[in-house]
Order: sequence, then C-alpha cells, then structure tokens
Amino acid sequence: MSTEKTNLHPRNLDRTGYDFKELITTYPSLSEFVKTNEHGTETIDFSDPEAVKALNKALLMQHFDIQNWDIPNNYLCPPIPGRADYIHYLADLLASSNNGVIPEGETVQGLDIGVGANCIYPLIGCSVYGWSFVGTDIDTKAIQNCSAIIENNPKLIDLISLQQQTESRFIFKNIITPEDKFTFTICNPPFHASQDEATKSTLRKINNLQSNSGTSKTTKPVLNFGGHNAELFCEGGELGFVTQMIYESAKYPMQCLWFTTLVSKKENLSSLYKTLNKVSAVEIKTIDMAQGQKTSRILAWTFLSSAQQKAWKF
Repeated sequence: MSTEKTNLHPRNLDRTGYDFKELITTYPSLSEFVKTNEHGTETIDFSDPEAVKALNKALLMQHFDIQNWDIPNNYLCPPIPGRADYIHYLADLLASSNNGVIPEGETVQGLDIGVGANCIYPLIGCSVYGWSFVGTDIDTKAIQNCSAIIENNPKLIDLISLQQQTESRFIFKNIITPEDKFTFTICNPPFHASQDEATKSTLRKINNLQSNSGTSKTTKPVLNFGGHNAELFCEGGELGFVTQMIYESAKYPMQCLWFTTLVSKKENLSSLYKTLNKVSAVEIKTIDMAQGQKTSRILAWTFLSSAQQKAWKF
C-alpha cells in the first residue's frame, strides 16, 4: 500500500507513490531492481544509478508516453516527480496571468536553460500541457543526446528545438533573438561553485541514500549518478549563476512573460531579491516546493505590468 505524497503538487501523477507492478508491466527490465524493504513495501535502491535510470524509463513511458529514453554515463539522472512538480507549478504561475486558466498548446513556448542530456522539462511540458520548447546547453554531447530522444519520439519533433550556447559566460545572449517571445524560462542551475564541492555533495547524497537502505558507505562518486561538470558546478555556484541570469533577463524585458529558475539554497534568496529590485522587476514570486527530504523553490519574476500580462497572447 503506497502512502500519498502530500508534499507533491496535486496534479503530480506520482503523488500516490510508485505502483511498481504497473511500472514493471510497462517496462519489464525494471523488475530486476525492485525489492521489498523491511516494511513490506516495494522499492528500489535509489543510490544505484542503473536502478534510478530504469525507474525513470518506466515512469516516462507510463505517465508521458516517452519511448526509448536514455542518458550517457556520468550525466544527471533527474528525479521525475520533482521535475514534474516544477512544470505543474509553472502552469499555475501562467494561469495567474491568464484569468486563472492554465494555457495549453504549442503557442505556449518555454526556454529551458541547461536542458541537459535528459531533456526532462521539455518532455514533461510537451506531454502534459502540449507546450513547445527551445532547449539550450553549452554541452555538445548533451544536445546530441536530446536530439536522439526527440527522434525516438516523433510527436516531439515539432515541439522541441535545441540550440547550443557557444559562449558559456552567457545565458540568454546568442539564444533570444529580437523576434523571439517566450512565455517562460525554466532552469535547474548548477548548485556548486567547484568540482570538489560537487563531489562532496554527491557523496553525502549517496551515503544518505545507502544508510537509509542499509548499504555500506562509499568513498567514491558513483558513475552516472552525480551529473556532468556543467550540470553541477560553475564559478560563483548557484548564486553567481542566477544573479547573472537576472542581469541578462533585464535586457529582454518585453520578450518573456515569466523568467523562472530553481533556487536550492534558501540563503541565496535575499541577495537575489536585491538584484531583482536593482533591475526593476515588476513582480517577483517565490514558489515553495518540497520533494522527499529536500526543500527547493522556484524564483519567478516579470518585467510586465498586470495589464501587460493580461494582454499576453498565449
């Protein structure tokens, strides 16, 4: 019997927990990773990257009709329920600018900054709400893998386009052209300021998962679990990256309805609010999210007045 995960968004399809029998029916290869814990509940070892990848494949097939999804070794394997939550809360945010109605269809266009090799936000946003996306990344291999995922799912070909950011110091420059209009931006920024900090964090995460499952501790990062360099760290860490994003967003005030990003570290918010006030953001919202033992939040801002928001063509 699965327990309802009341901390997930009400529209999240994993709110009632994972139905492993149904997931195995959808993706039989998952069965080799499923075990029964001491409470008599079916689960997987979440510190095992292959188990997490198999669960992701099953969830993407079952919930979102995504076939043949895969990622290369040493790239971030995202938790599907948490990524879906961001999309659902984003839908609610757009509804706040659209008389309470969630806008659907491909005229709603998102810009995913750092789409990664997993392409997860566009996959969920296209599947659930029919939105279209431009996914950007500085990593050639990540872009190539996203292309392969899209080719394996022909219904996505007209909904998702990809663009490599050729200058890693920029976020929107080279990407947003004068004729572009995006309904929203979405981003899961690099959290850490260095490789060492990222490695230590990954080890802590894995050891926490292993101690919960009764497995012995590890001293080396698990291949394919922690994530690729550009996904995990950048100079200045999360605060530096999002601050840069805010300053750049001010150069495109009329070309995007809502700029948004995840902010993992709550202590970064006060500095980010000050930066948003410096660039004269008209409206700032912080949307709290909680997945499992981790609390995160979406920071959203717009340069449009409420009248301009209501006049936005979805």
